[in-house]
Amino acid sequence: MSDQARKILVTSALPYANGSIHMGHMVEYLQTDIWVRFQKLRGHKCTYVCASDAHGTPIMLKARELGISPEELTQKISAEFIRDFADFGVDFDNYHTTHSMENEALTIQMFEALRTSDDIYTKTIEQSYDEKEGMFLPDRFVRGTCPRCKSEDQYGDSCEVCGATYSPSDLIDPVSVISGTPPVKRESEHYFFRLSEYGGRIRAWMKKARLDKNVLAKLEEWFEAGLQDWDISRDAPYFGFRIPGTEDKYFYVWLDAPVGYLASFMNLCERRDDLDFEDYWNADSDAEVYHFIGKDIMYFHTLFWPAVLDGAGFRTPTSVFAHGFLTVNGQKMSKSRGTFIKARTYLDNLDPTYLRYYYAAKLGPTIEDIDLNLEDFVARVNSDLVGKLVNIASRCAGFINKRFDGKLAAALPDQALFDTLANASESIAEHYEKREYSKAMRQIMTLADQANRYIDEMKPWQMIKDEARQDEVQAVCTQGINLFRSLMIYLSPVIPALADKAREFLGDETWRWHDARTPLLGTGIKAFKPLLTRVDADKVENMVEQSRETNVAQAPQNDFISIDDFMKVDLRIARIEKAEPVEGADKLLALTLNVGDSNRQVFAGIKAAYAPETLVGRHVVVVANLAPRKMRFGVSEGMVLAAGPGGEDIFLLSPDEGAEAGMRVK
Repeated sequence: MSDQARKILVTSALPYANGSIHMGHMVEYLQTDIWVRFQKLRGHKCTYVCASDAHGTPIMLKARELGISPEELTQKISAEFIRDFADFGVDFDNYHTTHSMENEALTIQMFEALRTSDDIYTKTIEQSYDEKEGMFLPDRFVRGTCPRCKSEDQYGDSCEVCGATYSPSDLIDPVSVISGTPPVKRESEHYFFRLSEYGGRIRAWMKKARLDKNVLAKLEEWFEAGLQDWDISRDAPYFGFRIPGTEDKYFYVWLDAPVGYLASFMNLCERRDDLDFEDYWNADSDAEVYHFIGKDIMYFHTLFWPAVLDGAGFRTPTSVFAHGFLTVNGQKMSKSRGTFIKARTYLDNLDPTYLRYYYAAKLGPTIEDIDLNLEDFVARVNSDLVGKLVNIASRCAGFINKRFDGKLAAALPDQALFDTLANASESIAEHYEKREYSKAMRQIMTLADQANRYIDEMKPWQMIKDEARQDEVQAVCTQGINLFRSLMIYLSPVIPALADKAREFLGDETWRWHDARTPLLGTGIKAFKPLLTRVDADKVENMVEQSRETNVAQAPQNDFISIDDFMKVDLRIARIEKAEPVEGADKLLALTLNVGDSNRQVFAGIKAAYAPETLVGRHVVVVANLAPRKMRFGVSEGMVLAAGPGGEDIFLLSPDEGAEAGMRVK
């Protein structure tokens, strides 16, 4: 990795200002904060900005329910966000709001640029309308009975029971969630962004951006399904920015929300002489821009957002880093189980250092979910941070303070051991750079084990009894203190509050990454005070109890399905009558399947593993009652079952010999 100073701008996804921050949210902000702190420790000019996402129908309705203005609501929630983030040690260079003058000006600038280049057009569409409330309804504000599985009280865009997707007009007995009355259909003119024209430019950006392979795979799915033009307007009443030249049209929140990244940075530039907005956001900028996001908003950040930036004449992100969701004790966060834990509830009970380290010990660069196992949380933090890390300092500092007036020795007795830690610097740095935090934590704790073994072998508590070995005691403890110091420098992006206490104890004013390679010798240290106490399991249980809500009316919060759900799946033997490539698709084959009572067309992503001519006449297992899915290439009427990691390693599930088309799999 180059030692040359880099100009880096980093953002986290903007938290939506209609509810409190919880432990799932904190995965992203801690992941980002660790990376930013690491970059600054390396000497790079790294700037971290964020803002509250303050627009949209949910905020408008929440404010109405509370009897306050949307501005009041978002200001109140933003103040809560800022307190929670600060107490967790998330160190933004600027935290702003999307309801700002900068954001409005930039959004209009982008819109006008896109309209000038004919990337914006208008089209009349039909939507659900609540006559009682006098407003058009977003899909999620219509509920009714699922047209597929007949489950009641489902959203207007998808069913939480069977997973079907549809439009609100497909619902049985739909009602508005606002008024409880049946919606009607009404036409309205909307503004659309021509995302469908940006496939080539997005692919060019994808080649440059360092995207995770799972993100790239998801992008390919979207490309194969076909890019759809994007509705970027909403009808009044709506809390947001009004579109110029209209009286009742507003920018959709997903247009002005990501613009909030630029607006927050612009707001900071107005107060900082060393930052220039154009240096970072000009189309030919040599600065680096990274977005940290959750995997649920990849579509907006890897398709829509790069296209809008490119079309409006701004630079595109250097990369987008997506992470997975948080589970607690192996299951989705649950209010009834007390595992839907707000950030403030955690802070009221436990030290944020614990969670920062535990998340780091779990996090990697992929979109895989991470699990907060509360028993493992207690055990790992107590073992690693208290039993290994802080233990090094506590075992050595007392001797230095009491016997040697707090002064370290002038030389190290085991330079080779110190060099082992020093030489790990670049390897650990590479892990941080690649967001491989779990690997970095494992390597650091392996080094901590070596430091503790050294102290165990030297036994300064026995050496101190021999007056002739006093200098050895000072040297051994100086060695231990320096090993602790190097480890703390490596860990300072993860546990900054603990690092600050350690730095004060050691008498260091500041730390840079390379300081871990230079020992602290012949200087004085302050009296040692306990740096961190053990995690109290009772406090963890208390936090869970405080988070537990009884009589919560909600669907079961786990990843399991019942036997009744499974019995709904119609698995059949199908004979492949025809197989052929799909024009314009890199991975798909079009299969004509005989399922006994009919022929079905199914698109299967198995092109890399199977030549079409080898499949004709073969029997496979197919999900026969899967809702048809409309794709760019046609309609897929089922799903062929296969296994394997992907690419050439895909293996079709084949039935036993003698199976016939149409037979059901029991």
